[in-house]
Amino acid sequence: MFQALGEFVRHLESIGELHRVKREVDPKLEITEIATRALREGKPALLFENVKGARFPLVVNVYASDKRLEHALGTHPERLGRDLIGFIEQMMPPRFGPLWEHRSLTRRLMGARAVSVASGISQEVVSQGSFNDLPIQVCWPKDGGRFLTLGQVVTYDPSDGKRNIGVYRMHVYGDRKTGMHWQIQKGGGFHYHRAEQRRQDLEVAVALGTDPATLLASVAALPEGIDEALFAAFLRGRPTRFVHGKSLSILVPAAAEFVLEGTVPQGERRKEGPFGDHFGHYSHAASFPVFHLKTMTHRRRPVYPATVVGIPPMEDKFLGDATQQILGPLARVIHKEVKDVWAYYEAGFHNLLVVSVEERYHKEAMKAALGLLGTGQLSLTKCLILVSEEVDPRTWKAVLGAVREHFDPYRDFVLLPKVPLDTLDFTSFTMELGSKMILDATRKERPRRTRRAIRLDAKGVRSMDRRIVDAHAVEETLLLVKAKKEGRAVVEKLVKRKELQYFKIIAVVSEDVDIRNQENSIWGVFTRFDCERDVVFSEQTMMGIAPIYRGVMGIDATWKRGYPEPLIMDHRIVRKVDDRWEQYWR
Repeated sequence: MFQALGEFVRHLESIGELHRVKREVDPKLEITEIATRALREGKPALLFENVKGARFPLVVNVYASDKRLEHALGTHPERLGRDLIGFIEQMMPPRFGPLWEHRSLTRRLMGARAVSVASGISQEVVSQGSFNDLPIQVCWPKDGGRFLTLGQVVTYDPSDGKRNIGVYRMHVYGDRKTGMHWQIQKGGGFHYHRAEQRRQDLEVAVALGTDPATLLASVAALPEGIDEALFAAFLRGRPTRFVHGKSLSILVPAAAEFVLEGTVPQGERRKEGPFGDHFGHYSHAASFPVFHLKTMTHRRRPVYPATVVGIPPMEDKFLGDATQQILGPLARVIHKEVKDVWAYYEAGFHNLLVVSVEERYHKEAMKAALGLLGTGQLSLTKCLILVSEEVDPRTWKAVLGAVREHFDPYRDFVLLPKVPLDTLDFTSFTMELGSKMILDATRKERPRRTRRAIRLDAKGVRSMDRRIVDAHAVEETLLLVKAKKEGRAVVEKLVKRKELQYFKIIAVVSEDVDIRNQENSIWGVFTRFDCERDVVFSEQTMMGIAPIYRGVMGIDATWKRGYPEPLIMDHRIVRKVDDRWEQYWR
């Protein structure tokens, strides 16, 4: 396995999966434009050797392909997840046979520990360096400034000493201060909360450029209290090594390109953001804790790691899919009825989760959904769709087919208003508060309606309202409609049209969404609506205090006043990269 990022970068170069860019590049916007284009064209990872104004080289897109991730882990992540759940199921109760049968996995488990060592490569050089020494990016034109995008933040719970390692963006305020974007439901944020209760400052170490296993463990949605260092050790089959900090009392990673040692003082807040995030929009500026740098350590020839997030696909697609391939099957340990879970990267992961369930009694799937929505990071899910065990949750058209055949809003729709949401979700206009919905499209024994074939084309839909620009039907289930303005009025009108009652869902989106591209249309729908406010039905009544829904579901997924802007690169940067594109690859 790889000691730290530098070794993995050299391995990628040896197999043709990394390209060195010798031309000087600007960390302000230019790197983002190059990296996003390279990813979409399937090009290798990029090592920028000459970053304007910086002492160190920068590497990006390291994990932006399935092949590179498989090399990082030494196996396919799906195989690792399948072997892990198979091992757990066979080991209840514990027996010797499964230990021998899964001996390679057993070796990984035996190595799943963290150890303290006397020295490490992350401390070969100790300095009072500043953030100005690093090639820190400005990723998008309206970002609030420079951001560290791949810092692995190490904290310890003041009450019990348990460790957490998470990836949080860090807004650079000057040469020795940054914001600390501890989102809702994040382990580092919980540690800081406890420190403030005790009126203590929190010691923090930020590792940059650990080995692939530690990075993957840091981005994984592990249950609260599970040490990412132990999970990293399981992934690599060897212990995770830590060393005493140079200016802190806590242990810091021994194998990393850089370690930034510092504190986050109690009670201190500062405006952080805006930042172009993985929902494809700028997250609003808000007040967050502040990190104060004390000491910087690094290896002798370090490389600075960076990533870019935005409108999918981006590098987080590959990281997120890999971690859910490994951890997703573990949902079956708690919920025996669950067969598979899949969060869609196209919707920023938290906005769309599909769960396949084997129902052993009526509405057991709904029970599973409510349980999952109360579990760790899954509690931030906005839209959860339930399907039966024979339906592949990862295949969007198959999911829509299940909705077409088995979803009846009168019996199968649940709205959960005024509940916690991802910090990055802007659709409710109230940070970290919004609504969720569950659609039960599992197989049911009900009389089936005779369905006529749809013979309605885009021109026919456009004729229904002058505000409609285009329309596209997906699996005779979802009608995507592009509208110029007044999305709410358009969707309320369409769900009542007699000739459209065949559809289960009609979603109205803005003109910037490509409704004929599955990836872009999922992004355009699921990142831009609040369930409680923007979902309507062709029939809505009340029974006591309970709403009753019937007919066609309509979703107003248009961009609304008060939403942050979607991410668009400055046209001058686009032209600059156009002109230099061939030079980057020499």
